Amino acid sequence: MINVGVIGYGYWGPNIVRNFVEAGETCVLGVSDLSPSRLALLRMRYPHIQVTADAIGLIRDPRVDAIAICTPVNSHFELAMTALKAGKHVFVEKPIADNSDHAQRMIEEACRRKLILMVDHTFVYTGAVRKIRELVQSDTLGEIYYYDSVRVNLGLFQHDVDVMWDLAVHDLSIMQAVLEETPLAVSATGMTHVAGRPANVAFLTLFFASNLIAHLHVNWLSPVKLRRTLIGANRQMIVYDDLESSDKIKIYDKGITVTNTPHNLHEVLVSYRTGDMWSPKLETMEALLTEVRHFADCVQQNCTPLTDGVAGLKVVQILEAASRSALDRGRPIELAQAAMAV
Repeated sequence: MINVGVIGYGYWGPNIVRNFVEAGETCVLGVSDLSPSRLALLRMRYPHIQVTADAIGLIRDPRVDAIAICTPVNSHFELAMTALKAGKHVFVEKPIADNSDHAQRMIEEACRRKLILMVDHTFVYTGAVRKIRELVQSDTLGEIYYYDSVRVNLGLFQHDVDVMWDLAVHDLSIMQAVLEETPLAVSATGMTHVAGRPANVAFLTLFFASNLIAHLHVNWLSPVKLRRTLIGANRQMIVYDDLESSDKIKIYDKGITVTNTPHNLHEVLVSYRTGDMWSPKLETMEALLTEVRHFADCVQQNCTPLTDGVAGLKVVQILEAASRSALDRGRPIELAQAAMAV
C-alpha cells in the first residue's frame, strides 16, 4: 500500500483525493489546504483522512510515500522539489511547472534520487485517447496528414496562466501521446478581451518534418463547450468528440487518392473515397482512476510512467515557444532553439 499526501483541495483536488482513495493500491493519509472551509468539507466526506494547513509538514511526514500536488502552477516547482528532496514520489497536476528550467530541475532531482515523477495529463489515460494511440501505432489510419483540435468553453478564467497554458496543455499532451512525430516549430496568436487578465483565446499551429500539420484552437469566451479533435490520414479519418456520452470516437473510411494521368505527368487527378463509419468500443473506467493506478504501479515496480517528467517538459517547451510566438504576432519559433535557450 502506497501512502499518499495530497496538497491542494480546490478545483481538482477533490477528484485526486477520491481516486487515490478508490484506487485500492493507495491510501490517502493526509490533505493540506490553506482554506479552512475546504478542509472542513474534506473532513465531512473522509473523516479518517488527516487535514492540515501545513504542506511542508505533510511532505516531511515519514509515513507518506508519495505527494500529489494540486495547486496553482507557480507553486509546483517549490513543492515538488521539497517532496523529492524528502524522498517522496511526486504526482503533479498539469502543467508540470511554469517554465522548462524548473521542469528540467525536477526531472534531474527525481532521477538522482530514483523517484517517480509523473504529470497529471489526464486525457492521455481516457479510453478514447488510448484507442486512438493504438490505431496510430498499428498503422490502421495510414499516413497522418493533420491533427485539428478545438477546446472551447465559457470560463474558467485563470489568474496565473493564459488560455494556452490552461487548455492547450490538454491537447498538446494528447497529440504527444498519439502522434509518432515531434513538432519542429510552433506559431501562435492570442488575444485578451478582459482587462488585467491573460489571453482568453488562442490559436496554435505546429509544424513537423513531414507533411503533418497540427492546429489547436482554445478559448475561454465561447458560448458553447466543444472538445473535438479531427485526425486526417490517407486511409481513414477520426472524429473524437469528448463530450459525446457514447461513440466518442468515429472512424471514417474516407479519403482521397491522388494519381498522375498517363498522358500528362503534370496533370494530377484527385478521386474521393467514401466508405463506412464505425465507432469502436472503448474502456469506460474513469481516466483519473486509470492514471493513479498507473502511478501506483510505477512506484511499486520502479518503471517510467507514460506521462513522466520528460513528457511534461516537452509540453512546457511548446507552451513557452507558443507564448514567445504570440508576443511576436505569430512568428514561428523553432522548438529546438526554444529548448536550447532554456
